[in-house]
Amino acid sequence: VSSVILCNPTTCWWRAIRSERVFKDRSNPLEVLSEKELLEKLRFPRHAIQQLAFDLEEQLRPETSRNCSIPSLLQICLALCFFATGCFINAAADVIGVHKSTVSRIIHRVSCVLSGKDGFFQQCRIPNVIGAIDGTRIRIQAPSTHEPLFVNRKGYHSINVQAICDAKLSVLNCVARWPGSTHDSRILVNSQIHDAFERGELQGVLLGDSGYPLKPWLLMPFLNPVTAAQTWYNTAHAKTRNVIERCFGVLKRRFHCLHGELRMKPERVCNIICACVEDQMLEEPALEITEAGDEDRSGHYIRQMIAENIFSV
Repeated sequence: VSSVILCNPTTCWWRAIRSERVFKDRSNPLEVLSEKELLEKLRFPRHAIQQLAFDLEEQLRPETSRNCSIPSLLQICLALCFFATGCFINAAADVIGVHKSTVSRIIHRVSCVLSGKDGFFQQCRIPNVIGAIDGTRIRIQAPSTHEPLFVNRKGYHSINVQAICDAKLSVLNCVARWPGSTHDSRILVNSQIHDAFERGELQGVLLGDSGYPLKPWLLMPFLNPVTAAQTWYNTAHAKTRNVIERCFGVLKRRFHCLHGELRMKPERVCNIICACVEDQMLEEPALEITEAGDEDRSGHYIRQMIAENIFSV
């Protein structure tokens, strides 16, 4: 940034003039370096670097292409160069021609992804969290059949929609088929996502509120915390779980029909809700009610161990 002083007979002031931005030509090490040079400088062969970039594409992909954003492959190359040589950040920046501050951010981002401490872990420090789960009510006109089933606890007719989202507010699973009077735990117990976790087909942990049953893969807050560790656990849990509330807010603002009242049959409303949720695993809309299951006692042990080992003072 350069500066200039402007003067006239009565006043004199200083004004900064922004310099023109300069974008350096970025070179791809996989195209420039030979196989031997890649092993010397990055410690990985060409095919291994390409496979690593492919595996981490989802986590490292830039959200926009503006300002010459750096693709995931070059981010991997920069991080590997620093890991392999322990060089100064300035030297790593010269590998593809970027500023040292950019290299510092890339090294931190790639390190978090490779260590599994990306997304939810940075927010709550609870390991293996893959999503937050909750339900939201979509207001509808009073249906002509089974009308009492659609009246929720707040007194209006609705569809109870269950959703799971990740740390980036992306919806991973959505169930839109239940009347508004249905409890959240009933929707979960009778969903495909519940059966997949119970069979061990899905690995990881979900965060839910106290309305859900406690499971080894579904953690809820302590209702009456008695230790400092449990209190800190509840604070981290609440701070992290609100991502699903923000996800519902973004979804309803983007598709305003979900924010108002849908004056259609419940079956058609379920289809509209599913259509508004993009890139998800959706269940077929249907209206039915069954009983929920009991709590899994092993969930109490897992939750207590997390509180004592991570949040103890």
